[in-house]
Amino acid sequence: MDLATPALSLAEIEETREMIAPYVVRTPVHDWRGREIEALLPPGTRVNLKLELFQQSGTFKARGAISKMLRLSPEELARGVTAVSAGNHAIATAYAAAALGTTAKVVMMGSANPARVAACRALGAEVVTAPDGRTAFEMVEAISRDEGRAFIHPFEGPYTALGTATLGVEWLEQVPDLDAVIIAIGGGGLCGGASAAIKLLKPDCLVFGVEPTGSDTMSRSFAQGSPIDHAEVRTIADSLAPPFALPYSFGLCRRNVDDIVLVDDDQIRAAMALLFREMKLAVEPAAAAATAALAGPLRKRLARKKVGVLVCGSNIDFQTFERHIRQAEAQA
Repeated sequence: MDLATPALSLAEIEETREMIAPYVVRTPVHDWRGREIEALLPPGTRVNLKLELFQQSGTFKARGAISKMLRLSPEELARGVTAVSAGNHAIATAYAAAALGTTAKVVMMGSANPARVAACRALGAEVVTAPDGRTAFEMVEAISRDEGRAFIHPFEGPYTALGTATLGVEWLEQVPDLDAVIIAIGGGGLCGGASAAIKLLKPDCLVFGVEPTGSDTMSRSFAQGSPIDHAEVRTIADSLAPPFALPYSFGLCRRNVDDIVLVDDDQIRAAMALLFREMKLAVEPAAAAATAALAGPLRKRLARKKVGVLVCGSNIDFQTFERHIRQAEAQA
């Protein structure tokens, strides 16, 4: 594979899918029909949810972590792995390390949800904390260098993208008549890989990325024409809040994403509440971003289309979830 070229092939994606199959699940899809969602959207709009929150480790992240770690040599795997994350990638790396019989040492931000820290430790990972995202990346690079652990990047690189691309292939197998899909963007590993697969299989299917207004890293990168190297983060969707963008994920997104839209925290909370009321799903803020985009900035643009909405994960504790839902109710 040419690591400098932001492109994937169906052969590579299928090879990856076969490799990771013993360690991940084929997550379900569901056609969302309900009084509230039908009242929110123009008549004739149909919604299909890809329920990736039921994936191993609670999010799509398991796909990329397993894909990357299966490419390590036996010697590299024996030395263990390290990762940096606000939570979900750390949990996925801990899960993958346990599944493959090695150790994980993960760096998490000090602001990380305690439930996510506990989940990492329950899976056997050693957890160290960092005050902010940029420092966390410096710490994980030091761990990799000093301890010989393989760095499992949270979003960058072809093997991560091949892992997330398996989601795109799987989704179109399950729902081949999608007109458009909406996928949340953090660093771009999810949207880059999944969109690449979708465009390979169905080039006319529109792909929309969605970011929080307080973490519009990829939008700003698109506007600049290259990855931005510093991002200010102010959003409840901490899983969508990378400290910078990087070339490979940026390139995949730029090649395959038709447009990026923004949603604010109030819209995200409202979408969390809607998913809970109508679908009985308790999701973290990042996983509600695509629904927020459907009900907000993409509502008219996707009228009368069959729209796929990715519910990308849910690692959230009850108290935090309740707080967001109560705020959404107060603002309704």
